Amino acid sequence: MRRGLGQGLRLGVAVDSMSLWRSSRWRAPAWTLLGEAAYEPHAGLGLHGDFAALGQALEQILPEGQYARWPLSVVLDDGLARLWQVDMPHGAARLADIEAAAALRFQSLYGDPPGLWRSSSAWDARVPFFCAVPRALLAQLTRVALDRKLALIFITPQFARHWNRWHGALKPGAWFGQLQQNVLTLGMRHEGRLLAVRALPVPPDAGDGWLVQTLAREALLQGVPAPALLQLCGAPPASWLTPSKEFICQVFFAPDGDSTLSPAARLARSGGLA
Repeated sequence: MRRGLGQGLRLGVAVDSMSLWRSSRWRAPAWTLLGEAAYEPHAGLGLHGDFAALGQALEQILPEGQYARWPLSVVLDDGLARLWQVDMPHGAARLADIEAAAALRFQSLYGDPPGLWRSSSAWDARVPFFCAVPRALLAQLTRVALDRKLALIFITPQFARHWNRWHGALKPGAWFGQLQQNVLTLGMRHEGRLLAVRALPVPPDAGDGWLVQTLAREALLQGVPAPALLQLCGAPPASWLTPSKEFICQVFFAPDGDSTLSPAARLARSGGLA
């Protein structure tokens, strides 16, 4: 299929399904659904599986030869990744020092051999935020993209996708948030740097009081002041958006209001067309 200017493919990968879209920056419609498929997670092995079923499902919704040389971007459910932060050793500056500290912290948190995961970061001792994706998952995505002659642009967890897109627009003192279904993932900042990343369950009846108390508790655990501003991606309850003297919640990016979109489809469209 001939690619028009500004067109590309976007794949959303949930823990048991995927959704493939054609995106267009300059022509309507901006999003066109190409296909969705469920896959069976590797029984008993979880994220240590070979993800062969995922690769087979992707082959089904990506016809051979139809999108050769198209760019493909992939957004993963955060449940398929590991997000963590680490305080670097004093004076750490070499890449080897940073990688070693991150690997030790990863193993202490998750108990998994680091070799099964592919980690990435800015590799900056001032930014202790890392994400890791199973190498077996990356291998399947890379294999199908190569077989279908696609150009992989990025493969990233949803939180990293949103953080990369929006962190430069955060106001001084603000925390970053991502609200996905019933999970609020916080990017806690202090003095202009990312301090910690925390994923928290959100009760069904969570109002603005719950949000303010939660942020205050997380700030206390980190030993920093609670934020007066939370800037988030997602569709929060209306009560969160009612400003008060002490706290304001603002939305960076809200998902489409179409309630028929699957979780995988919402992943694919995370962060908009950029």
